[in-house]
Amino acid sequence: MTRAKRGFKARRRRNNVLELAKGYRGTRNNCFKTAIHVVRRALCFAYRDRRVRKRDFRELWIVRINAAARAAGMKYSELIFGLKKAGVELDRSVLADMAVRDPQSFEALVARAKSAIAAG
Repeated sequence: MTRAKRGFKARRRRNNVLELAKGYRGTRNNCFKTAIHVVRRALCFAYRDRRVRKRDFRELWIVRINAAARAAGMKYSELIFGLKKAGVELDRSVLADMAVRDPQSFEALVARAKSAIAAG
């Protein structure tokens, strides 16, 4: 009687896990039992951090806009409120980019937001 081996599908699954574990140190990259744990953990972090990256960028944009707005004599919240009242539909990434690369245009937007708030 011959022993039953797991065959092609199991080998493919093991090889896929070991492929994902390439570059890990020690037995993590060549021992299936440890590799499966670290790969699963890494995939969980990757899934989570794809969402966290979006939060981090939004936070960075808000910090940059706030710094530029305060330099122009306005708070971040007032600026956003004024831009909404003025009908300016620029998102935070564009505003942050303008604040860093094109301060004159950003100043013009601040003036427009101020006038929209003053108009009531």
